[in-house]
Amino acid sequence: MGILGLSKLIADIAPLAVKENEIKNFFGRKVAIDASMSLYQFLIAVRSEGAQLTDAAGETTSHLMGTFYRTIRLIENGIKPVYVFDGKPPEMKSGELNKRAEKREEAQKSLQQAEEAGDTENIDKFNRRLVKVLPIHNEQCKNLLKLMGVPYIDAPCEAEAQCAALVKSGKVYATATEDMDALTFGSSVLLRHMTFSEARKMPIQEFHLSKVLEELELTHSEFIDLCILLGCDYCDSIRGIGPKRAIDLIKQHRNIETIIKNLDLKKYSLPENWPFQEARRLFMEPQVADPETLQLKWTDPDEEALVKYLCGDKNFNEERVRNGAKKLAKARTGTTQGRLDSFFKVLPSPSAGQKRKSEDSKTTAAAGKKGKKGGGGFKGKPK
Repeated sequence: MGILGLSKLIADIAPLAVKENEIKNFFGRKVAIDASMSLYQFLIAVRSEGAQLTDAAGETTSHLMGTFYRTIRLIENGIKPVYVFDGKPPEMKSGELNKRAEKREEAQKSLQQAEEAGDTENIDKFNRRLVKVLPIHNEQCKNLLKLMGVPYIDAPCEAEAQCAALVKSGKVYATATEDMDALTFGSSVLLRHMTFSEARKMPIQEFHLSKVLEELELTHSEFIDLCILLGCDYCDSIRGIGPKRAIDLIKQHRNIETIIKNLDLKKYSLPENWPFQEARRLFMEPQVADPETLQLKWTDPDEEALVKYLCGDKNFNEERVRNGAKKLAKARTGTTQGRLDSFFKVLPSPSAGQKRKSEDSKTTAAAGKKGKKGGGGFKGKPK
């Protein structure tokens, strides 16, 4: 789910924090991709097109097709992708996972009714709701990426948190996912629609966290509390408080504890035993592998091994697989021009909270010098 309604809230209140870009404009960038989200997209997209791809045993291969061809497209555009796979979900996510399981059960019953009625439109709709990324899908894609020469990481917990850690450490430029909680975890740049099909003609949305905080006039900790109020995977939100009310409350009270003290509990009832503080901790201190210990290496593709893995039982076309492998090899060996900004250290603009602290300290310092001999102007530190 990510964060409920966050992308629309940012578009409405902080539009300057979002840019639309073409894929070619990310030439020279390293990008951490939320693997499970991408695989889910591939499984859904092919189902929607009415052509679920299967191998000789009838098992789906849509995730392999999507990973193979979309990754080639990224690399041909000068992007170096690294896929990050989910680890064990935190205990607090069990409630959200149970809800998803219940929805799949409901979809399964509805699908059966639609099939009995011959309702083609609803059959497709409920089939899509039953799509789930399984461990076997992940393992097959890891094997494929290894043969393509593309690195992947097994996150100890949430993939989005690990992606954010890679961005914050400078190992990669951005996190590519549809889940907005990558920003909540602290990814300075979030890219949406990067792994979408080229045929969909959707521009890539580029969210900059520093600009989001500046436009919303929030610190990152205040932003995390906003995300919890909007609705996250770790706990329920306060019933009756929508996005507009949530941002107003955060701007007025600055944290959930103060909001609760001033909230009309007759009008708004808190979830029972609401673990918002633990949810906050999971966003601020997620379980991730130390990026400094992770080696990201892009290597030459193994054409013969790719043909052996994808063709035959998995029903891929050998000529297309060989052409894809050659594209990967050409993109890797070709001379690439470095990005101009890679020669300079780009400092992020200060968050709203940092600005407030800076302004407060300047005001205090100026007041302290008032009335002193020669206390004309305040001299700040050189920038």
